[in-house]
Amino acid sequence: MSREVFIVAAQRTPVGGFGGSLSTLNAPQLGSIAIKAALQKAKVDPSLVEEVYFGNVLTANVGQNPARQATLGAGIPSSVPATTINKVCASGMKATAIGASQILLGQADIVVTGGQESMSNTPYYSTKTRWGSKYGHQELVDGIVQDGLWDIYNKFLMGNAAELCASEHGFTREQSDDYAIATYKKAQAALADGSFYDEIVPVEVPGPKGKPGRTVTSDDEVPNLNESKLRAISSVFQKEGTVTAPNASTLSDGAAAIVLVSGEKIKELGLNPIAKILSFADAALEPERFTVAPSLAIPKALSKAGLKISDVDYFEINEAFSVVALANQKILGLDPSKVNAFGGAVAIGHPLGASGARIIATLINVLSKKGGKIGVAAICNGGGGAGAIVIQLL
Repeated sequence: MSREVFIVAAQRTPVGGFGGSLSTLNAPQLGSIAIKAALQKAKVDPSLVEEVYFGNVLTANVGQNPARQATLGAGIPSSVPATTINKVCASGMKATAIGASQILLGQADIVVTGGQESMSNTPYYSTKTRWGSKYGHQELVDGIVQDGLWDIYNKFLMGNAAELCASEHGFTREQSDDYAIATYKKAQAALADGSFYDEIVPVEVPGPKGKPGRTVTSDDEVPNLNESKLRAISSVFQKEGTVTAPNASTLSDGAAAIVLVSGEKIKELGLNPIAKILSFADAALEPERFTVAPSLAIPKALSKAGLKISDVDYFEINEAFSVVALANQKILGLDPSKVNAFGGAVAIGHPLGASGARIIATLINVLSKKGGKIGVAAICNGGGGAGAIVIQLL
């Protein structure tokens, strides 16, 4: 008998800015908050969880198996195994695909998936300290760059690949700026009308010693649009280039968690699923063309579900850079009004290990609020890859 996989809950923390509201919490702490909230919303007892797959990219100095730390921190029993997934930006989505596969194979009935990241707490590396440096200056290596943003094959930053994408697909600086402004405004509208409420769990952040803490309920970056400054700021990766800090995603902290349950267990426990996973797929290109790999992953996933682009009501395409969304829209012929309806990572932020799961949570929310049925979430990742997942709102 063929098995089915349902999403019973999908929750995320607010996305904190770099050195921002969530910077005093490490990645597993953020992950445990998201997992606990998702289980509570799903009305699933933590003792019933059979496995956890959780993305985390920048794991230096975080401690052994960060997914396990988040698992135990959420109150899931120590008998439940947990695995940390690193597929760069696609980690949270790949974790969800692996969790769904375990259910489809009959290996488990209840799996928690998602991802976490604290880019604010990523250390610098002293690479020559262990064995000593005989002479001269020593260099500190930024862990965010080295393990998160650096194309190891071409020896350049991810933004250089975004410039290549703009050049090959004919996008100007003005078009990227226009897109960034639009995505900020969509996110600001979603914040103002309460649309984000259903997907975000408030985070209690302890205050400094002797001082009260604060509750973080919304994404740090969303209110920060300054249109004139955005258009005036210099390009980062090329002189007279198209990519700038404000038309790219921001360094961020955050976590997202998804509770997956088999159809059989749904009936047994009387749970109320919110979406069904129809299919998922990965795709890859040359490392420097990772930006457009979603244009391969999306049709591949849709084909597995027996669907076409025209069947999809809404898309979430992670905005590593504005040009990523622009290029994939162009290649696939997507209606821009159906893409990132509540804004994307340029405005919300991009906590690497969490974003693949964050966009699934947002997609479910968009479908629910906008009256859609079929949705696709897709995310590119460094090294040339991308993942996509197709869901049906119930």
